[in-house]
Amino acid sequence: MSTTVELGLDTFGDMTVREDGTPESAAQVIRNLVDQGTLADQVGIDFIGVGEHHRPDFAVSAPDVVLAGIATRTERIKLGSAVTVLSSDDPVRVFQRFSTVDALSNGRAEVILGRGSFTESFPLFGFDLQDYEQLFEEKLDLFAHLLTEEPISWQGQLRPALANAEIHPKTENGLTAWIAVGGSPQSVVRAAAYKLPLMLAIIGGPADRFKQFVDLYHRALEQVREVETEAGHTSVGDLPVGVHSPGHIADTDEEAREQLFPHFKANRDRIGAERGWPPMQKGEFEREITSGALYVGSPETVARKIADTVRALGLARFDLKYSNGPMPHAQSMRAIELYGTKVIPMVRDLLAD
Repeated sequence: MSTTVELGLDTFGDMTVREDGTPESAAQVIRNLVDQGTLADQVGIDFIGVGEHHRPDFAVSAPDVVLAGIATRTERIKLGSAVTVLSSDDPVRVFQRFSTVDALSNGRAEVILGRGSFTESFPLFGFDLQDYEQLFEEKLDLFAHLLTEEPISWQGQLRPALANAEIHPKTENGLTAWIAVGGSPQSVVRAAAYKLPLMLAIIGGPADRFKQFVDLYHRALEQVREVETEAGHTSVGDLPVGVHSPGHIADTDEEAREQLFPHFKANRDRIGAERGWPPMQKGEFEREITSGALYVGSPETVARKIADTVRALGLARFDLKYSNGPMPHAQSMRAIELYGTKVIPMVRDLLAD
């Protein structure tokens, strides 16, 4: 599995600055993101994921619309969310929007479903945070039924029921859906129960500490297989596991660290102020690079670290979150170019060895 790993990118559409330090408009950030996705396709990157947020430090609140724009300018790259906040959305509309992206891209759309790490969407769309767990569980159940693309009858407690409903448009070859997990064992088991691929968000600490979650996922899948076999049903096969982690690539290790630190710190401290975290110190930043979840450095350095993570966790996909706070567009474009032209070939060579 590891030698054929897919290597992708993720972005949250962070609000950025120009080279002179003045802020870009949200509209320009979105146009730049489409250019970034186009470049990623040109340099051979396998996937690009666009996140969903509803706050002033991120430009993208409708990732599927941005992905539709990228779809019309690309040929081979897979296009997905990173993540779609299913709890505060309607599963039917999510399916319809991504099946539309799938049509525009000739079958390249994916949706990565999650609860998100921010809660602004809940009051914005009229949902009670007290229903946080139930909203996701119920809406995921409905979405899993929608993936069959057959007439659906379904009933829950927090959404109106469906009676023999046909959902349109249908895809030509099915829609790929993942479940994103930040470290909850219950969420890992849930992904296996619904027979959906697992995407682990590793944003701090060493990646190998997530091996327990990968092992749990495989054990849970095996239990699903046993139950289905006993019932005479077709058993689920192997499903992919992916990882999403932040990082930045430049021509040298020193340049990558110098470019990233002020922007990574600005983003981290802004969120930390809301959540009661102390300001990020340079030592913490350096530790995350050397032994944690930051994939930062020259192409050689980043390729070695990605290959180590793929081996340690048995991954089918690794996605680098290349957007980092207000980092200028030009630096992100250079990182994308290096990732596609240098890092990805190096990772494949390392895994082949």
